[in-house]
Amino acid sequence: MSAPSEPAFGIVLVPPVSVAREPLNAAAERAGLRVVDNPDDAALALVDLTAPGCGPAVVELLTSLNGPHLTLIALVSPDPRGFAAVDTLRPTDILTHQGLPHELTWRLQRAAERHREREEQARSQTDLALLLELTADYAESSDVEALLHGVTRRLAEQLDIARATLVMLGGGADEGIIVAASDDPGLKDLRIDLARYPEIREVVRTGKPVVMQEAATHPLLGDLERRAVAARGIHAIAALPLPIRGEVRGVLLLRAAGRRRTFSTREIDFLTTVAHATAVALRSASVLQSVQTARLAAEEKAASFKPYQLFFAHVSEGVAILDDKAGVLSLNPSGAQMLDTPANEARGKHLNQITQPLDEGVLMELVTSASRGEARSGVDVVVRTPAGRCLTLSMSAAPLRDEDAATILSFRDVTDARKLEDELRNTKDFLERLIDSSVDAIIAADLKGRIILFNKGAEAMCGYSAAEAQEKLTVLQLYPPGVAQRVMAQIRSPELGGRGRLSLIRQELVHRSGERVPVNMTASIVYEGGRESFSVGIFTDLRDRVQLERKLSDVETRLEESEKSAVIVALAGTAAHELNQPLTSVMGYAELLKRKLKEEDFAWRPVDIIYREAERMAEIVRKIGKITRYETKSYVGAQQILDLDKATSHEE
Repeated sequence: MSAPSEPAFGIVLVPPVSVAREPLNAAAERAGLRVVDNPDDAALALVDLTAPGCGPAVVELLTSLNGPHLTLIALVSPDPRGFAAVDTLRPTDILTHQGLPHELTWRLQRAAERHREREEQARSQTDLALLLELTADYAESSDVEALLHGVTRRLAEQLDIARATLVMLGGGADEGIIVAASDDPGLKDLRIDLARYPEIREVVRTGKPVVMQEAATHPLLGDLERRAVAARGIHAIAALPLPIRGEVRGVLLLRAAGRRRTFSTREIDFLTTVAHATAVALRSASVLQSVQTARLAAEEKAASFKPYQLFFAHVSEGVAILDDKAGVLSLNPSGAQMLDTPANEARGKHLNQITQPLDEGVLMELVTSASRGEARSGVDVVVRTPAGRCLTLSMSAAPLRDEDAATILSFRDVTDARKLEDELRNTKDFLERLIDSSVDAIIAADLKGRIILFNKGAEAMCGYSAAEAQEKLTVLQLYPPGVAQRVMAQIRSPELGGRGRLSLIRQELVHRSGERVPVNMTASIVYEGGRESFSVGIFTDLRDRVQLERKLSDVETRLEESEKSAVIVALAGTAAHELNQPLTSVMGYAELLKRKLKEEDFAWRPVDIIYREAERMAEIVRKIGKITRYETKSYVGAQQILDLDKATSHEE
C-alpha cells in the first residue's frame, strides 16, 4: 500500500490588488502552492499591509468561515510603523518589499509546513477524541446493533466519506453479512456474495488492510467491479480486518466519493485502530451474551435440582451439582461452609473458581470421567478457600441423571487425617531406614514362625535375601534343631529378663551354606491389647570375636610352652653344671684303679663297669646341658618324661 500524495495548499492574496501579485504567482509555483481567490479554498493567506485600504479586506478575511484556520504571512514596510501594524494580526511569518522576490518562496514553504503540522495535530486530536468516544460506547452500550451503526455513522462523518460498512464473515467461505452501514440505520443481516468484493477476500486471505487509492483502475478489481465503482463515483476504497482471537472474522469497509478522493496514511492507521477496537467490542459482546445465556440456563437447571438440594442440605459431606461444563448449579450448606463460599455466590461459577485447586488436572479429570458416565471416588484434591485455608478434600463424582448431563460431586475434609498419615508414613520410613542401616541382624516373626521382617544385617548374617526369607523361611530353619522352641520358652519365662523379654545370651544361627554362626541375641514379644502379636530378635555376629578368642587361646598356649621351655633350659644348665664335676672325679679315680689293676684281677671288671657307666652319665649330662626346647615322651603308663634326644636333636 503506497501513501497518497498530499494535495497542494491554496494561498489567497489580501487585498487582491497588491504589488505582491506577480511575485506571489511565481513563488507559489516554486513552493508547490496554488493561488486562489476564495478564502474558503485557501490554507494560507498573504496579507499586504502596505496596500492602501487593506484594513477592511483583512477584517473580512479574518471573519470569514475559514479565517480562524488560515496560516497568515504579513507583508510590511521595513520601518517601526510597519512592524507595529502586525501586533494585533499575529502572523506566522513577516517579510518586507526588499525580500519579496527572494525570500517569498522560502517563507511560503515554511508556512505551508507549519500549516501542515498544525493541521495534522488538529486531525490527530480529532481522531483521538473520536476513538475515546467509541471506546466509551463499547464499554457502556449493551445494544450491539445500535452501537455498530453509531460507529459506522461517526466514521463516515469524521472522514467525510460516502459510506462505512461493517461486514462479518458468514458460515461459508464466499458469504458475508452486513451488520451495520453508516447511511442506513435499518440495514442489518444483509447477506452478500464475497465474490463481488475482491478487496474483502484479500483482507481475509492476508489479514492486512487493503487500500485502493484509485479504485476505478486498481488491478485487484475485475472489469465488472471497476465499471460499478466508476458508475457510483467511488474514488478510493479501504478495507480493514476485524481480528478476533487471531482470525479475521469481519471487515470494516470504507468508500470515498465526491470531494474525498484518497485516504492518507494517518487515516489508515486510525481506521486500523478503530477496527481492532471494534473487534474487541464484538468479542466482548459475544462473550457477555454467552455468559448471560449460560447463566439463565444454569438457573433453570438449578431449579430442576431443587428436590436434590433439600436432601443434600442435611448431609454432613459437601455436595455440589455441576453442569456439563463444570459450572456449579447447587452447593449444599456443608460444602459452602467447607469452601468458605456462600451457596448463592457459588452458583453459576466454574468449579475451579470456588475451589482454586493446586492441581487443576486432577480435579478436571475427576469431573470429566463423571461426565462420561464413569463414577470415581476417593480422589484427594488440595484446594485453597477464599479465606486462605488450604484443605485436602477427598472427592467423589458420578453422573446424576443421563438426560441432564449433570454431575454430582461429593467431598469431605481429610486434611487432618492426611497429615496424620503423612506423619505415620514418615515415621515408618524412618524406622525402616534405621532398621536397614543396623549392622546387627533384626528378625521378626509371627506366632506361627513366619518371617515378617528381615533387615540387611540379617541378609548378610544368614545368606538369604529379605524376599526369600519372607516367602519361604520360618524361624525354625534359622536355628539349629530344637533351638527355636527353647528360645521362645526362654522369652516367655520370667527368669531371663522378665515375661516377654530375653536378656543377652549366646546362641547359634544356621547360615544358608549350613555354617553355624555364633551370635549374641536379645529378643522380645510384642503385645497388642494384651495378646501376643509377634516376636522380634536382635542378633550380633560373633564370628570375628570367636576367631579372635581362638587366636588368643593359641597365643596363651604357646606362651605357656615357651615358659616351660625356659624353665627346662635353665634347670638343664644348672643340673649339667652341678653334675659335671662329681662325674669327672668318679671317672678320674676309676681310670687310676684300672691302670693299677690287671685284667685278670678280680676288681678290674667292676672298676671298668664303674668307668663306662660314669662315661655314659657324662654323655647324659652333656645332653642335658644342650637342651633348648621342651619335648616329652611316654614313660610308664600315662606318665610323660623329657625326651633328651628330641630336645637336643636340632643342635646335632
